[in-house]
Amino acid sequence: MIAVSTKTHEFTLEGGDGLNVSLAAEPRADGIDLIRLRWKSDRPSTPPLLTLRWVHSARDVQASWHPAPDRNKSFKADWMRELRSNATASAPVYALFDANGTNRMTFAFSDALNTVHYTGGIREETAEFQCSVQLFKEAAEPIDAYEAELLVDTRAIPYFDCLSDVRRWWSGMPGYAPAVVPETARRPMYSTWYSMHQNVTAEEVEAECRIARTLGMEAVIVDDGWQTEDNRRGYAYTGDWTPCEGKFPDMRRHVEAVHALGMKFLLWFAVPYVGIYSGTWERFKDKLVRFNEGSRAGVLDPRYPEVREFIIATYEEAVRAWDLDGLKLDFVDAFYAPEREQPSAVPGRDCVSIPAAVDRLLTAAIGRLRSLKPDILIEFRQPYVGPAMRKHGNMFRASDCPYDSIQNRVRTLDIRLLCGETAAHADMVMWHPEEPVESAALQLINLLFSVPQISMRLSALPPAHLRMLRRWLAFWEEHREVLLNGRLEPGNPALSYPTVQAVKGDRAVIVTYHDALVPLRADRPVREWTVVNGRQREEVVLEVSASLGEANIEIANSCGDIVDRLCVNLDLGLHRLPIPAAGTASIRFGRS
Repeated sequence: MIAVSTKTHEFTLEGGDGLNVSLAAEPRADGIDLIRLRWKSDRPSTPPLLTLRWVHSARDVQASWHPAPDRNKSFKADWMRELRSNATASAPVYALFDANGTNRMTFAFSDALNTVHYTGGIREETAEFQCSVQLFKEAAEPIDAYEAELLVDTRAIPYFDCLSDVRRWWSGMPGYAPAVVPETARRPMYSTWYSMHQNVTAEEVEAECRIARTLGMEAVIVDDGWQTEDNRRGYAYTGDWTPCEGKFPDMRRHVEAVHALGMKFLLWFAVPYVGIYSGTWERFKDKLVRFNEGSRAGVLDPRYPEVREFIIATYEEAVRAWDLDGLKLDFVDAFYAPEREQPSAVPGRDCVSIPAAVDRLLTAAIGRLRSLKPDILIEFRQPYVGPAMRKHGNMFRASDCPYDSIQNRVRTLDIRLLCGETAAHADMVMWHPEEPVESAALQLINLLFSVPQISMRLSALPPAHLRMLRRWLAFWEEHREVLLNGRLEPGNPALSYPTVQAVKGDRAVIVTYHDALVPLRADRPVREWTVVNGRQREEVVLEVSASLGEANIEIANSCGDIVDRLCVNLDLGLHRLPIPAAGTASIRFGRS
C-alpha cells in the first residue's frame, strides 16, 4: 500500500504490490489538490486492480450530486454498490455540499474513457465519507503504462462552480477536446418519436414540419420506424438501415422537401443493434456482445474491426446518399460486457476493452462523417454524455422521460452542469391535448435551460395549446442567450432544483418550480429580471436583498397575454407579484 498526504486528506493506493506503481500529491491552489497515479510495466500486460481511497468528514455536509440521470441524489452508505462510469456511461465526478449549496468536497477523476468504479459512501460508525476510485475492475486493454489524476476540491464556493471547473479541467485534456457545436444544435427541433412512434411516414413528417417551422423549430429528427414496416416497438428487423418503401419511398426527395422549408434533417440509428429478421443477421450473428431475447436483437461487438467498418460505412452512405444534416446515434450505452468478464484475446478482435473499442468506433465514424459535412449534427443521450463523448457529439439529450416534466428538468440540468458549450437538449416534449393550457405549459417551462425538442402532433393541437407553444418557443428564443450562455445557478439538486437562475450581463432569468422565495440580489448589475412562475398556483414572492429602486413590471399569462402592468418600488424585503400560473413577470429598472 502506498500513501500520500495533503493539507486536507490522506490518500492510500491499494493493489499493484511489487509492481511499478507510484502516487504523488501536487497542490494546485488553495483548496485544490491533484493526486497523480502512475503505473508502468516492462511489456504490455493487463493492468492490476487498483483502488485509491481517502476519508472526508461529514461535518456540515447536507447533500450530494453525481451525473447519473436520476432524481435520487441521496447519500450512499459505504456498503452500497459504487457508481460506475466510462466513455458511454456517466462521468467520474462526485460532489458534497452544505444546505446552501456551498462545496465541502468535489472530486473528479481524469480517466473518463475506461471503466471507473467510484463512491463517496457514508460510514455509520464514524460519520465520515469513505471515498474511493477503483480501476481495472473490468476488462482492460494490455498496456505498458498508465497515468491518471484525481482532482479534489474543498474550496467553499458554490457546488456548481466546482463542477464548472471540473468540466474545464477535462476539456483541457487532449483526449477530451470538445467537438464544434453548429448553431443549429442550439435551436428548437421537432422530433417524431412521441408524436408518431414507428408509424412515421414522409408525408406526415413534411406536414408537421410545415407547422413546426412557423413556430421557430429549425430541424427535424426522424426517429425509429423509418427503416421498418414493423410497428411493434422492437428491434428484430433492425440492422439493414434501408428506408421502408411504404413509409419513405424516396428518402432523398423527402430530405429535400424538408430542406426547402428551411429545416435541417437528422435521422435515427440504433448503433449496436442487429435483429434476427434483418439481412445483416447472418453476417454478424457470431460477432455479438450478447443477445436480447425480449427484443430479438443482438448487440454488435465493436472489438471486431469489420463490425466497426460496417457501422461507419452505413452512416457515411446515408449522409452521402440522402444529404442528411445529422444523426441521432442511439443506444451507445448498450455496448457493455458482463461486469465480471475477464480480459481475453479472441481471434478476429483487435482490442479487449469495449469502452476502448467504442471510442475507436466513434472516433473513426465522426471523423469520416465530418469530412463529408464539417457541421454535421450528432445527438447522444444520457447516460453517454460525459467528457469522453464531448469530442464526438455536439448535442446531449436527456434520457427518455415521457410526460415527466420534473425528470426532464433534473436531467437537463444535470447535463448542463458538465457539458459546457455542447448543446444540452431536453427529452422530447409531450402532453395531453385536453389538459389545461397552464398545465401543458409546465412541460416547456421545465426545460427552459436546455434546447427544446417538441413531439406533439402539431396539426391536431387545440388553438390555445398552439398559442401557448408559440409563446414559449418565442420566449425561449428571446432569452436564449441568457438561458444557454449565462452563468447557470441551479439551486438544491436534492430537491430537484426548485429554483434555477441564469445571469448574463445586465439580464437574468429566474424560474421557481415550487413554493419558494425568489431572490433578487442587489449586488449584481442586473437591470432586467425575468421571473417565471413554473407552478400551477398564482403569485410569486420576491425577496429583495437591498433596495433596487423603482421598477416597471409587465406580467403575462401562460399564452403571453399581458394581464397587468405595475410600477413598484422594490425596497429591501418581500414583495408579492400576481404572476399567473405558468406566467411571467418582466422587471425593468431605469426605463419609462
